[in-house]
Amino acid sequence: MKLYKIKKSNIDKRGLCASKDIKAGTKIIDYVGKIISKKESDENIKFDNKKDIYLFNLNDKYDLDGDFKFNTARLINHSCDPNCEVTGTGLKLWISAIKDIKKEEELSYDYGFSYDKDYKQFPCKCGMANCVGYIVRSGSRWRINKKFRKQKNLVSNFFQK
Repeated sequence: MKLYKIKKSNIDKRGLCASKDIKAGTKIIDYVGKIISKKESDENIKFDNKKDIYLFNLNDKYDLDGDFKFNTARLINHSCDPNCEVTGTGLKLWISAIKDIKKEEELSYDYGFSYDKDYKQFPCKCGMANCVGYIVRSGSRWRINKKFRKQKNLVSNFFQK
């Protein structure tokens, strides 16, 4: 029996949820696709940021194009408080539970996007308490929090005068 099923997502469109209780450390599903060069992922209009992209960064030279129906793992959405992570090396990638997951709970992992000039192109819809509103890796979210705190202070100082 598969540990997951496709379901309408609470985060974005469709997603995967647990078909039964899953223990932390359990390998849930492989992330598969076609290896492409960074040059191809940079130049191909298929990877335009205005639409859904299922591109997994492997290293400095290659990406994994996961935009294939046989790659069900592509449907796992980002969360700022994930219950899964991507593990493995090279081309052997899989999604594993980092917490105990209850039956019917949506599977999610941190997409690990960097904090760069384009971060605002990727709004986050996870709704978690620690969400900063954008899909940015956990180690960089403090930069956005700091930026918003500064803006919030400027606005509140303006209204106090």
